[in-house]
Amino acid sequence: MKKHVLIVMLLSVVLMYSQKKEKNGTVYKEHPAIVTVEAFQQADVKGDVDAVSSYLADDFKAYNGTSRNKDAKGTNKEDYLKWVENRSKWTAYRSLSRHGEAYPDAIEYKDGKTWVQTWDYLKGVNDATGVKIEMPVHNLYKLNDDGKIEMAIYYNYPVGNDIRSAYSTRKNGVLYNEHKYINKVRRMVAAFENKDLEKAYSYFDENVSISNLEMGLGESIDLDELKTRHQEFFENFEIESIDVVGYPDGLEYEIGNGFTVQSWWNFRLVRKSDNKKIVMPAMYTHDFNDEGLISRSIGYFSTKVLEAK
Repeated sequence: MKKHVLIVMLLSVVLMYSQKKEKNGTVYKEHPAIVTVEAFQQADVKGDVDAVSSYLADDFKAYNGTSRNKDAKGTNKEDYLKWVENRSKWTAYRSLSRHGEAYPDAIEYKDGKTWVQTWDYLKGVNDATGVKIEMPVHNLYKLNDDGKIEMAIYYNYPVGNDIRSAYSTRKNGVLYNEHKYINKVRRMVAAFENKDLEKAYSYFDENVSISNLEMGLGESIDLDELKTRHQEFFENFEIESIDVVGYPDGLEYEIGNGFTVQSWWNFRLVRKSDNKKIVMPAMYTHDFNDEGLISRSIGYFSTKVLEAK
């Protein structure tokens, strides 16, 4: 039986390798075509229209490799050069470099055509909108017999959509100064002020994520840890009052269908060790889930003020 299995395995290997065709070209890590393409790219980034033009064939065409338009005719040389010039006027701090350890490949096919494929990282800022351009880009270039670029295909994240959207003004929801969730935040803070902790915690979802500016990026605590921290706080401080500053805002977002209450407070405290009175300003954002419970809380305050002499 083992002999039959071995024979079958050997036959599978033979069949697999027999399916390989003859080589269709050669891939180069260093090649004159790579030098041409990278020089073209840097001229493009700088907005040097004359230099860009010198690297392009007269019949040059550029294509969006992610377009679904089956009838796309591509962008000709004349229009592409206009695009290079215009882009340099509304984009600042542009730079293009190889992406990490990636490097371009030059492929010489047996039919005589040479292609270069690149993996780069583009940076910049749109001057009109402030939208940050920072993304990996993957491009393909075909060169003709004269070493000129006759075709470019771009496979890039459509950051242009973000830029175009930023030119317009659109609403993203409704801003409230009175709302049932604002009322919940006020009642929750009042419960803390009066040390009615069971009621205060009842406004939080059991899986709430709690963080503040003094935590590391991405760090958070759960409700049990919050209770422990509050216990330590009440052992060292008395709350005279927690006073609202201005009024809370209720933000009902259209994108994501979320609801956030942001509020500002002055914590008027007495430190038990020396009876020193302290005022600690704080801002909070509380996100509410579909059940009307706080699913995320972020505090913007500094506990350094509690150490005041």
